[in-house]
Amino acid sequence: MKLQKDFYNRPDVVQVAQDLLGKYLYTNHNGMLTGGIIVETEAYSGTNDKACHAHLNRRTQRTEIMYHEGGVAYVYLVYGMYNLFNIITNVEGRADAVLVRAIEPTEGIEEMLLRRNMAAPKPNLTAGPGVMSIALGIDRRHYGEDLTGNTIWVEDQGMEVSAEGIAIGPRIGIDYAGDDALLPWRFWLKGNKWVSRKK
Repeated sequence: MKLQKDFYNRPDVVQVAQDLLGKYLYTNHNGMLTGGIIVETEAYSGTNDKACHAHLNRRTQRTEIMYHEGGVAYVYLVYGMYNLFNIITNVEGRADAVLVRAIEPTEGIEEMLLRRNMAAPKPNLTAGPGVMSIALGIDRRHYGEDLTGNTIWVEDQGMEVSAEGIAIGPRIGIDYAGDDALLPWRFWLKGNKWVSRKK
């Protein structure tokens, strides 16, 4: 079942980030379906989170989509080469987001291998937000994409994820955020080989 606005519009972005674990993320580009199980996420709050792009109510051309109603895509470029896929949550004006860091590929694996120029599926195929976006064909053209549509969406297929099955730790690559870099807002499925590795 495709997730609808009521899932994304909830006020607790940390809870949404955990609830996305075990859901299925899909993309459909020109009839080519690719996707897999979300196994790693990070939460970012527009309120009192120095790691969030919208901290201190920052509104720029890049962050404007963060202030929209939840259920749209926020895609931005890092290191001049990687597009990172985020899901906007909460109600209009709140600027919360969940970064999807990794999936366990289940659909369209051959196409993902082609996009990543890889011969065989290894964990680094989709383990990490930059390479995951390449595998799924997500780039800045999808900034603002409606996640209840037919290009990028998330499904609940009934996979049960217990609280005991979720690992929790600080987010990655946000040392600039000071004390907020230590917030335990990264979540991943314990023991899943497709989770990204901290360098």
